[in-house]
Amino acid sequence: MLLVPVLFLGIFFVYPLVSIFDLSLRPDGVLDLSGFLRLATSDYYRDTLWFTLLQASLSTLLTIILAIPGAYVFVHYRFPGRSLLMSLMTLPFVLPTVVVAAAFLALIGPRGLLNTTLMTWFGLETAPIQLTQTLTLILIVHVFYNYAVALRMIAGYWAGLSARIEDAARTLGAHGWRLWWYVRLPMLRPAITSAALLVFIFTFTSFGVVLILGGIRFATLEVQIYYQARNLLNLPMAAALSLVQIGIMLVMMIVYTRLQQRMTSASTRAPIQPNRPSTTKDWLLLGGNLLFMALMLVMPLLALVLRAITVDGQFSLAYFTGLSMNPRDSILFVPPAVAVRNSLFFAGITTVFALLLGTITAYLIGSRTLPRWIGAVFDPLFMLPLATSAVTLGFGFIIALDEPPLDLRSSWVLIPIAHTLVAMPFVVRSVLPALRNIPASVQEAAQVLGASPWQVWRWIDLPLLSRGLVVGATFAFAVSMGEFGASVFVARPDTPTMPVVIFRLLGQPGAENYGQALALSTLLLLVCLSSFVAIERFRDIGVGEF
Repeated sequence: MLLVPVLFLGIFFVYPLVSIFDLSLRPDGVLDLSGFLRLATSDYYRDTLWFTLLQASLSTLLTIILAIPGAYVFVHYRFPGRSLLMSLMTLPFVLPTVVVAAAFLALIGPRGLLNTTLMTWFGLETAPIQLTQTLTLILIVHVFYNYAVALRMIAGYWAGLSARIEDAARTLGAHGWRLWWYVRLPMLRPAITSAALLVFIFTFTSFGVVLILGGIRFATLEVQIYYQARNLLNLPMAAALSLVQIGIMLVMMIVYTRLQQRMTSASTRAPIQPNRPSTTKDWLLLGGNLLFMALMLVMPLLALVLRAITVDGQFSLAYFTGLSMNPRDSILFVPPAVAVRNSLFFAGITTVFALLLGTITAYLIGSRTLPRWIGAVFDPLFMLPLATSAVTLGFGFIIALDEPPLDLRSSWVLIPIAHTLVAMPFVVRSVLPALRNIPASVQEAAQVLGASPWQVWRWIDLPLLSRGLVVGATFAFAVSMGEFGASVFVARPDTPTMPVVIFRLLGQPGAENYGQALALSTLLLLVCLSSFVAIERFRDIGVGEF
């Protein structure tokens, strides 16, 4: 039973990645490095790599600069709703990229809320805010996604540092910028560097945001892999690009893991205690950061909902009712309502399999009877799907699962398989801490009293794991509903998911298609919000590691 998740990971994760390596190094069955030579000598591909590095670097820099003041506020100030706001800041984590892209288009796109309002007020004929398919919009959305990640990492590390360090610096005359430059920033360097690396990884592999808001003009490696494999059918080049991306991500993950170890060793038993703001400067700093957080979190999502229920300036649900219609009577048309059903169906399957495989994996890693090296090896191994691009994963399925008995390229089964791979780590990280907290003496006492292994699990383990299982299942459901990168590769034309249909609608002309994309995004947003509430309801008592 413990080998089942290992076999699943080997067949549907390791094997596709090995196939990518093989196709990139041996496109015709013999060693051929011409693809890498083209990458190294082509200005086009070099520009793609440099742009990927540039946008990831700029996104990281902006996110860290904005997150440090926010972390300061959460560490040093006590105010009503502090814990609730910190929880709400994680909301972007469960939002699909297509929903966020649609939300920002609804806010600042050519037909967005801000542009239509300004055009009405000032009698303008063209949209005054022109950010669609610009690097600026990509950076703004990346900050939206990663701001909370950086803030939580920096604030969590900062809160564990001794308050005496800053007190001693003030006593020695360090105030204002000197206190920041010579004391705070050096102390926070491990957390800032670690957060920056994680944000860099997320933005370097960003797919949906760049594809929808940037297009091929601002293609990153991730978008280029999709374009080469899906549009040009140039599989060897896509494989070579994937291999380059995997290599860069591997280096980033190694550095990130080592920095995490340094962060853990820097904690203290004399943490900083937050106090109520007392001066005008304190209130301005607190108010400015809270206003930024509220605008960053609320405005795009509110604009999405308002645009979805507004037609010609009037309240209307026409875009929602139109989700089940086929106005052109196209035989290839799949109603968005069918995509909703598909997503719910795939999410249900994903939740069941991710829960089963993730729980078994948690027992494998946290076992007290197996040698410790097993947990040390398999713990990071089962986290690898999180560090692997979803586009790379989908591409691996296409080139690896093309021959019997695993000829699944034309099967809908690939969608829940891909979603399960992405969702499993969330289940493992949600269940494993609860599993490790079960006292071994309780299980041993039950066995001494005659309980079978099944009875021990049913009456002892399961009740203690129940909250972690609920959190893991909710994560799996939300991840499956919003997954886009792998789905856009493997979804069949007749079985699209909600994110895939939203992407298609956003790419088609006409106000009706745009409105239906916003309506479908709103429905997906409501599903993710419900999942977020459930996750926070059970996680606020310390369940899980996310």
